Amino acid sequence: MAKETKTKKPPIKVGIPTGVGTKTLKVRVPRKAKEKVAEAPNTPKRAKDESKVVLRIRVRAYESKILDASVKQIIDTARRYDADIVGPVPLPTEIKKHTVNRASFIYKNTREQFEMRIHKRLIDIVNPNAKTIEALSNLSLPSGVDIDVKML
Repeated sequence: MAKETKTKKPPIKVGIPTGVGTKTLKVRVPRKAKEKVAEAPNTPKRAKDESKVVLRIRVRAYESKILDASVKQIIDTARRYDADIVGPVPLPTEIKKHTVNRASFIYKNTREQFEMRIHKRLIDIVNPNAKTIEALSNLSLPSGVDIDVKML
């Protein structure tokens, strides 16, 4: 048995520019084609019946301890009725600074600064049922806590 010798052929380079005098071609793609490419191909498309309803609750207070206690109370109430909860997400603290004169006449250049800090939290409740909404509306929270509720 004699060994067959195979000669290796170099790979054929088709359409590869050599670097000398090459031009790059610009291909124009229609906008509709770009939009189709931008969508992920593996994401399942939802039917209109399966739309998500989100109850977005923004809670604001001057004191962070009271705010955290009221957020915990909201989350416990929502979990009692088997709701899907996202959060609490801490939002940036809003700081309002006020500068006033210390004295009215002699020490005019001395000033005093006061600030108010407003702490914020965001809670999303996904697909809440009627019992959850009713329980949250009957919830009594401490004074100084501001609540904004939106349906998305």
